[in-house]
Amino acid sequence: MFACAPTLRNGMNEPGRSYAASATLNEPIAGMAGVEVLQSRNDEYPVGARLVVRSRWEDFSVITPDASMSPVLRVPNDMTIEDAMGIYGMNSLAAYFGMLRVARPRRGETVVVSGAAGSTGSMAAQIARIHGCRVIGIAGGQSKCEWLREGARISETIDYKSEDVAARLAQLCPEGVSAFFDNVGGTILQAVVDNIARRGRIALCGQIAAYNSDSSAPGPRDMMKLVYGAVRIEGFLLSDFIPDIEQARTELVKWNNAGELVHRVDVREGFENLPSSFLDLFSGANAGTLLVRTV
Repeated sequence: MFACAPTLRNGMNEPGRSYAASATLNEPIAGMAGVEVLQSRNDEYPVGARLVVRSRWEDFSVITPDASMSPVLRVPNDMTIEDAMGIYGMNSLAAYFGMLRVARPRRGETVVVSGAAGSTGSMAAQIARIHGCRVIGIAGGQSKCEWLREGARISETIDYKSEDVAARLAQLCPEGVSAFFDNVGGTILQAVVDNIARRGRIALCGQIAAYNSDSSAPGPRDMMKLVYGAVRIEGFLLSDFIPDIEQARTELVKWNNAGELVHRVDVREGFENLPSSFLDLFSGANAGTLLVRTV
């Protein structure tokens, strides 16, 4: 089972715009996949083990766990591959660490999440809610905003397709935004910076607004505003938190079992549908974590 994630598009740009090596013509795309070990020379990963690991888009891959740029996660016997790649997968773990270790929201604060109806954003928003924050989710379209309010129990939403994000933030956050989990960048990042509170924190998870652009992702217009406001902006990768991944997954399981989390998974069928499924990420035609099952 393969995961379609927006960050794969960033790896298709020229070298230097992604932390991973740029994709090479006539070579398979590499991304996260749920796999079963068929042969092994590594005692830690015996034949029959199920893993979530970075793998190429092909029927069989040779994987060297010690050289992987992404975490290698074991799938427990009582967990399905779909759950291991969905509600307990890489996107959810990125949401966990980005929100709790980077944005560091405190009870009662106002937290804003961009791309809030997506796989990572929806989990980040709910984690902030679980920690007692007032959460504002920015998403595209009335149906996504409605799902955030009614399904994910997010306090308030902003539809960037029909509303002025900066004006709505000024209205909803007269004392400023305390913490921002950013999946999008671009004009939405600027709108939040224009409404950031003193000592606000910004966790940079992605910059999807720039993935299809020929230009690098831009930063805020006025860096002195961040200086005067003592604002902290910090990017992160899931690989920064490898020692604590199992602890994080345990907490996600606990919250899910308690009914605190909702998570949407969009499962497509067929290896041949990987490219078209991936493209759906950029038109908003998917609902939640987008997976393609090939066997």
